Amino acid sequence: MDTREWALLIFTILGQVAAGSLFVLMVVRAYAASKVGVEQTDRLTDGPLYIVVPIMGLALLASLFHLGNPLNIAKAVPNLGTSWLSREVVLAVTFVILAGVYTLLQWRKIGNNTLRTVIGWIAVLAGLAQVYGMGMVYMIRTQPSWNTLATPVSFFVTTLLLGVATIAAALIVNHSRINKGDQKNEQQQELLRKSLQGLAISSIVLLGIEFLVTPLYMAYLSAQGTEAVQSLNLMVGEFGLTFALRLIFVFLGAGVLAAYIYRNASILGKEGTLSVLVYSALVLILAGEVMGRFIFYATHVRIGL
Repeated sequence: MDTREWALLIFTILGQVAAGSLFVLMVVRAYAASKVGVEQTDRLTDGPLYIVVPIMGLALLASLFHLGNPLNIAKAVPNLGTSWLSREVVLAVTFVILAGVYTLLQWRKIGNNTLRTVIGWIAVLAGLAQVYGMGMVYMIRTQPSWNTLATPVSFFVTTLLLGVATIAAALIVNHSRINKGDQKNEQQQELLRKSLQGLAISSIVLLGIEFLVTPLYMAYLSAQGTEAVQSLNLMVGEFGLTFALRLIFVFLGAGVLAAYIYRNASILGKEGTLSVLVYSALVLILAGEVMGRFIFYATHVRIGL
């Protein structure tokens, strides 16, 4: 891949991490608030919230290497009616602004919790719209390996899977930070364990979806034209090792380790083990999804060229 495609890989992966993280965090907040109220919920989730905007900021910074000139962002606006690329740019900027507003309100506790929650969910919708826009950019008839339903579906699965893994790790870090010397805060410990169990189950479900989409996608390519078959041959041939490692890493992180996370989260005194499992799962899932996005860009074959 050339530098511009590496920039797109970083932009799409980090953009999906940010969108997925905010979505997952808002779900965790809704669960925690229903159990223990706003104050304890804020204590559990405010720390992880602060990573969303920096991650999205890095994604936008990476996109500049693809655009070439930061001023090109402004040129996207007039083409909103006809170009998914323009919509993707505008949605990404809208998402980071809304996420920033929500983070500021939550940090300074401006307004009541209901108002902040509504703004948070609006930011989530903007983030998910951004992911949809990312997928639609690649629905191009001259790119048969991209122009399939598998593209937007896989983008959303990656978004949620990375969001689950990132927030699980962020919850662990935040819990360790705020509970130093406060080992008797059983309410926070119980919230953390239940949250991690829910995230582990979500991870396993998303892994199942990903492992269902992948063979269906490969079967679809095998039945299409010459260019689609060439993309498939690249995937299992020249990039076969990367493809295999990608599947192994995601299976281990989102499946095997998630199962151990669920089990250990139900046992008191397993905080150290949980931390190792959660961090390892994040590393494996992130590595696997980066490999998958690399294959996405490296194996496309354009019709007519």
